[in-house]
Amino acid sequence: MSTQPDMASPAADSTSRPTRSRGWGAFLRDVLVIVLIALLVSFLVKTFVVRSFYIPSGSMKNTLQIDDRILVDELTPRFTGYDRGDVIVFRDPGGWLPVSYREPRPPFLEGVDWLLSMVGLTAPDSNDHLIKRVVGLPGDRVACCDSLGRITVNGVPIDEGEYLLLPDGVTKASDLDFDVQVPEGKLWVLGDNRYQSKDSRYNQDLPGKGFVPLDNVVGRAFLITWPLNRFGLIETHDDVFMGIPEGEPAVGALPRARQNGPLP
Repeated sequence: MSTQPDMASPAADSTSRPTRSRGWGAFLRDVLVIVLIALLVSFLVKTFVVRSFYIPSGSMKNTLQIDDRILVDELTPRFTGYDRGDVIVFRDPGGWLPVSYREPRPPFLEGVDWLLSMVGLTAPDSNDHLIKRVVGLPGDRVACCDSLGRITVNGVPIDEGEYLLLPDGVTKASDLDFDVQVPEGKLWVLGDNRYQSKDSRYNQDLPGKGFVPLDNVVGRAFLITWPLNRFGLIETHDDVFMGIPEGEPAVGALPRARQNGPLP
């Protein structure tokens, strides 16, 4: 009788092992499914809803600082359009950015970076995009400067003191005079750090004449996420652009980007 427990024990083990094996297999399968679903959702969010970028230059100081991390709303502007004052991220329209060379990295690091970028955790293409503030919508006439050194939009001077960064002792809103009519489907954009920004003003000799096609716009920057001491919403300063009349869209043009304030 003393040998029965020894004989029963192996039998018990032999029946329990397959059960544990099936349990672990199901658990790992569930984890894999959850991870794949999470990656798919993250990819869809990054592609259609919101993206992360970092700021590589100082052209938007003091609104944005170098190496700030921001979130860009890709979804809402598809339904509402853009307003004057919006801070937008857009692909280079062609020739705005200098040709750059990046040191090659090990294939493993490239693969990891690519995977993280697919779900929006990294932004390796930040250096291929620009970020500026919208000053002119389709149909707007934007000029600089009036007798007080202010930019005018459709003949109305705007006071950009809330966000404009100028060199000490300088009051003129631009070091380059201009007078442009924004075509349909395009935007006129300027940097907040006005004397250190190669924006629409300095690209007028290119085929795009300094205008940003709406098709190139990724979305509206709305939140600083890093560093934590700068966490907060990105101000659009709508009050700066209140009271500006509509521009003059071309005859037969497509619906334009939304103006500040109520539509007529």
